[in-house]
Amino acid sequence: MYTVIGPNARTETLLHIIKEKVDPDSVVYTDTFRAYNALDVSEFHHRRINHSKLFADAQNHINGIENFWNQAKRHLRRFNGIKPENFDWFLKECEWRFNGGNHRELLKQLKYWHKHSKH
Repeated sequence: MYTVIGPNARTETLLHIIKEKVDPDSVVYTDTFRAYNALDVSEFHHRRINHSKLFADAQNHINGIENFWNQAKRHLRRFNGIKPENFDWFLKECEWRFNGGNHRELLKQLKYWHKHSKH
């Protein structure tokens, strides 16, 4: 799992992030959000699932991301609101938890992110 707070959800923004993090010729699974249409003619193998019709079709599904957001929302709900300027830190914690890190490594990673952040 990789999370990033982007400036918008436009095709150019999403495609740039995907190209940065995903190897060419990989299969990319998405929902039917229009900004992903460019993946149909990219160097990726694009598989989409239309949630208004079904949630999975064999290996074509986005259950992993749905699972991540379910866990993240459950974890973040206990804070009863998070200031927008701190949300990316909390989201990165959720990413770390989902990816199965250990506490010593989390502290090391958080210190690194803090040192290199623009604050």
